[in-house]
Amino acid sequence: MGKTNLLDAVFYLCMTKSNSGTADRNMMRYGADFLRLEGHFVKHDTQEKIEAKVIPSKRKTFLRNHIPYKKLMEHIGLLPVVFIGPEATELATGGSEIRRRFIDVTLSQIDAIYLRDLITYNKILKQRNAALKGFSLNKSFDKNLLEALDRQLVQPAERVFTARKQFLEAFQPIFQKYYGVIADNDEKVSCDYQSSLHDDTLPGLLQKAIEKDRILQRSTVGIHKDDLVFKLNDHRIKRFASQGQLKSFVLAMKLAQYEILKKEKQISPILLLDDIFDKLDSNRVEKLLTLLVNGDYGQIFISDTHPKRINTILQSLDVSFKSFAIHQGKGL
Repeated sequence: MGKTNLLDAVFYLCMTKSNSGTADRNMMRYGADFLRLEGHFVKHDTQEKIEAKVIPSKRKTFLRNHIPYKKLMEHIGLLPVVFIGPEATELATGGSEIRRRFIDVTLSQIDAIYLRDLITYNKILKQRNAALKGFSLNKSFDKNLLEALDRQLVQPAERVFTARKQFLEAFQPIFQKYYGVIADNDEKVSCDYQSSLHDDTLPGLLQKAIEKDRILQRSTVGIHKDDLVFKLNDHRIKRFASQGQLKSFVLAMKLAQYEILKKEKQISPILLLDDIFDKLDSNRVEKLLTLLVNGDYGQIFISDTHPKRINTILQSLDVSFKSFAIHQGKGL
């Protein structure tokens, strides 16, 4: 009906891309030849007008109060945001790239240097992978080229690794606190940072992996392989957790993300909750909403396919809210 599109539009204006990772060309309405979004925000009592303009085959444009950014990365962090949707359980059950994205989305909103280092690393990594494929295609090998690219990878990789490690050290106790509140039990949960840089330097790792990289035609070691290991009562969560436990786990992660962003940015992020109550029993739904209402949160958007359920709970909590119905992309 358009509920997710509405919330994703808010996220897009904050982060310059869709929460789903969908390419811009696939974000456009069918048959349209451009995409335009406009949002009006208030930050520290100051009005902020943000516009996004996307035309296929042309450079994406973001404007703040009618002034275009030279680089999109300059906008990241201006309007902190946390998105929790039905796909969030993939944080625990999906591939490592989803968990790296969770860290990167958080730290990129906090630290412009982190975002710059991450972009630099990924750019050089792409060049290195292209070189490895070229060596195989041409049946050649340029040791000097590879060493030059490896040297350029080291500094941004080390800074990203350090930032991620420090983030997880601060994140884990906050995450454990929220899980205890949402799940309302004493289950032991953990979230550990897994990186090959814990055990060796990047130059050492690259040197050891060079033959493997040449065979596979891609870079097999580095921060682009980092992961998070989630455990529930000392067992891998993706293997042993119920749907309710998975949901509680991910909600705790996202609320911990919110708390860290709020502390670092000194402003309450926008919280977007998209149809997250599926597979949660009524007790957990009420506990979560009570936590949000009684906590020090900023503006919250909640979408749900059962509006009466949310309205009833919010009314019982005596909180001010506005309710909108959406049908086929239009508000009723």
